[in-house]
Amino acid sequence: MELMIEIQGLSKSFNPKLSDALKNITASIQKGQITGLVGPDGSGKTTLLRMIAGLLSPTQGSITIAEKDSVRDAEAVRYFTGYMPQKFGLYEDLTVEQNLNLYADLRGVEAESRKEVFEKLLHFTGLNAFTDRLAGKLSGGMKQKLGLACALIKKPELLLLDEPSVGVDPISRRELWKMVGSLLEEGISVVWSTAYLDEAEKCNQVLLLNQGELLYNGDPKALTSKMAGRVWNVNQIEGDRRKLLFDLLSEEGVMDGVIQGSDLRIVMRKDSPQLPNLKMEKSVPRFEDAFVDILGGGPGGKSKLAERAPEVSEAVQSSILAENLTKKFGAFTAVDQISLEVKKGEIFGLLGPNGAGKTTTFRMLCGLLHPTSGKAIVNGFDLEKAPAVARSRIGYMAQKFSLYGSLSVEQNLNFFAGIYNLKGDEKKSALEEMVQIFNLEPYLSRSAEELPLGFKQRLSLACCCMHNPEVLFLDEPTSGVDPITRREFWDHINGLVRKGVTIMITTHFMDEAEYCDRVALVYQGKLIKLDTPNALKEQIQSPQNMNPSLEDVFIQVVESADAK
Repeated sequence: MELMIEIQGLSKSFNPKLSDALKNITASIQKGQITGLVGPDGSGKTTLLRMIAGLLSPTQGSITIAEKDSVRDAEAVRYFTGYMPQKFGLYEDLTVEQNLNLYADLRGVEAESRKEVFEKLLHFTGLNAFTDRLAGKLSGGMKQKLGLACALIKKPELLLLDEPSVGVDPISRRELWKMVGSLLEEGISVVWSTAYLDEAEKCNQVLLLNQGELLYNGDPKALTSKMAGRVWNVNQIEGDRRKLLFDLLSEEGVMDGVIQGSDLRIVMRKDSPQLPNLKMEKSVPRFEDAFVDILGGGPGGKSKLAERAPEVSEAVQSSILAENLTKKFGAFTAVDQISLEVKKGEIFGLLGPNGAGKTTTFRMLCGLLHPTSGKAIVNGFDLEKAPAVARSRIGYMAQKFSLYGSLSVEQNLNFFAGIYNLKGDEKKSALEEMVQIFNLEPYLSRSAEELPLGFKQRLSLACCCMHNPEVLFLDEPTSGVDPITRREFWDHINGLVRKGVTIMITTHFMDEAEYCDRVALVYQGKLIKLDTPNALKEQIQSPQNMNPSLEDVFIQVVESADAK
């Protein structure tokens, strides 16, 4: 096959005192295919994409794109390359149409051809009805579609996508994949950086990076096949499945493990014997299993955050109670009479498409947003009547990075300690523990906005947990982070729940929702389904799909609601 990209001995150093961001990478990418770029946070994925796009120069080595050198012929490379950056690269105070016009200007699209180009892209992305809407007012999925449209404003030979599906719901993710699939049919080559490894499985080729080094380059199926016979489903569990997972992860032969509804899914180390006294069935390996294996295994099951947390009192059994909770913004009803109850020590998942009302519900339950009608009660305290007392027992990690980007990590920790009224030795001890638990020591003097995504999320979790809250609200806490960091977060969450902490969480990562005791599906401001993950999957079983996933549930329930 014809080569699209050839990388030879590529290295990139930003600071001679620090390790290289990329180290002696050699790889080839074929034309007309989709190539996945995967790896943990800080592995060098964005750096490599920016170098392919001609936006950064190598310290050593070279990149050739369609026989053009990325440095000598940078202008030519940019001309036939479309690039969608990781951060929303559009102008939020401009409308959809104004953003398209701006990018058309930048890419030299002739005025007389714009109408036809715009019509095609708006139809392609489904944004026809939103041309006058400000980009900042779009849902997460619509923003990503607009970003893709702007990257395609001048049809590229090569399309570079830096985590385009972060923060978007499963329906929007599927739509993005369909769009990109149709681009391949037009002969466009695609490099797709992703934290979602089910997406990597769909690629023709993957490059797996870690700490700037290339660990694997090839067919994802070939790497996955090496895990055959090592993946097991543990079912018919008696007692606490979280404790069993914790115990299994301490076993020498267990490399990785996750909760899957009422069962566990574990991955054994190579040549390790099957575990005794457990009901185990072989399971089909996934690319994520191979990813964790090549990185040396998961983080284990321990959580120092949970170890420092005190046991929550047995006094209150109902930690979160919403009664006909409603929020209107003018004529628009964002949340429509939602009622639910979350028990102490339960993980409760709030799922739904972008713009469904999840974050608005969260903010009302935290006392950060006044409901139009209805009640929000936390640990027996009505947030309208005793907001200060209720909030003192709550930890809230916002969907968007809610810390102060211009402050250092240390300054953020000090600021939030003050908000939670920690003083003296108690404050000093809490700060030291958070730094140690989340490995923040090397970053203390760095501004929060400069942190890698995984460490931003760690800092956010540290800030909302330092006062040992009895109830935690986590709004997409693992959005965009790699599987290893995601497992680390869930070690903390599972450990805290075993101490009696109540956790309400939103996520667009459906495998992650399997950890929840119950999940509620919210759509167009209404609660449309509420049950355990297993019960929800059983409800949509059919001869065509005997083993549905939670993603299948999500899509079918939303599509059924649309059909009514």
